[in-house]
Amino acid sequence: MEEHRTVTKKQLVNRLAEKTGQTKVVVKEIVQSFLDEIIDELSRGNRLEFREFGVFEVRARAARRAQNPRTLEKVEVPEKRVVRFKVGRRMREQIEHGPVQAAPEERSEPTPQAPVTPPAAASPEPPPPPPPPSPSSPF
Repeated sequence: MEEHRTVTKKQLVNRLAEKTGQTKVVVKEIVQSFLDEIIDELSRGNRLEFREFGVFEVRARAARRAQNPRTLEKVEVPEKRVVRFKVGRRMREQIEHGPVQAAPEERSEPTPQAPVTPPAAASPEPPPPPPPPSPSSPF
């Protein structure tokens, strides 16, 4: 049987940094910002849909009566909100059939890209001078 391993955020950041040519610091900030946005949207009760990947949504789980398996005592479990994830088509297919492998001649090395820098703020040009008054104007 195939052994599965846990992939950490740090490992994903390293992989993405290598793929994109960006620094690990920049990639980590982007990944963390993305995750923070997902959490913020879900905490507001919003639904997030990523085509082909899946859908995150918050659902209310009803209050219920449960039983402590050790003592067999009945316990009231309050209502709570939980995150539900519904797998998208591409993810479902890839998990069922395995990762898509590109042919050796189709694989390309990651193209290093120059770091993205914001454009320098242009200094505002002074407004043009007002036109000279015409001789026929009383002002």
